[in-house]
Amino acid sequence: MSTQATQRAASRRIGAVDVRGPRFGAAVTSVVLAVVLITGSAWLLAAQTLVFALGAALGVARSPYGRLFQAVVRPRLGPVERTEDPAPPRFAQTVGLVFAAIGLVGYVAGPLWLGMAATGLALAAAFLNAAFGYCLGCETYVLLLRATR
Repeated sequence: MSTQATQRAASRRIGAVDVRGPRFGAAVTSVVLAVVLITGSAWLLAAQTLVFALGAALGVARSPYGRLFQAVVRPRLGPVERTEDPAPPRFAQTVGLVFAAIGLVGYVAGPLWLGMAATGLALAAAFLNAAFGYCLGCETYVLLLRATR
């Protein structure tokens, strides 16, 4: 089987995620979280928390940023070259949800430093994925999977 045929077969795997989708979502998330830190907007952080919740519950391909990627960005890109198991990015969305929720509590009920710290940590993780393709949540998922075997 040729390399291209193998890649096409891999992209058709049930539930496989185009690796560019989560990276795009991480870029949008980075911008949103940076704006939250600059403006202190609890409403914007609440919206991002909802995005994380949908990504954790439905998977990254069905999250709002995943849908945006599929509808607007992916048609403008070349064919899918690499896919990944959806479980690690979904776990990463759950981790992002936890940090965003803690941040939201800090912004809404205080202390403010808690909101800023949790949002800053979520921003750092999202930026690593967006800029370098390194998903901290995905790597944590793999480590936890190995540790439980």
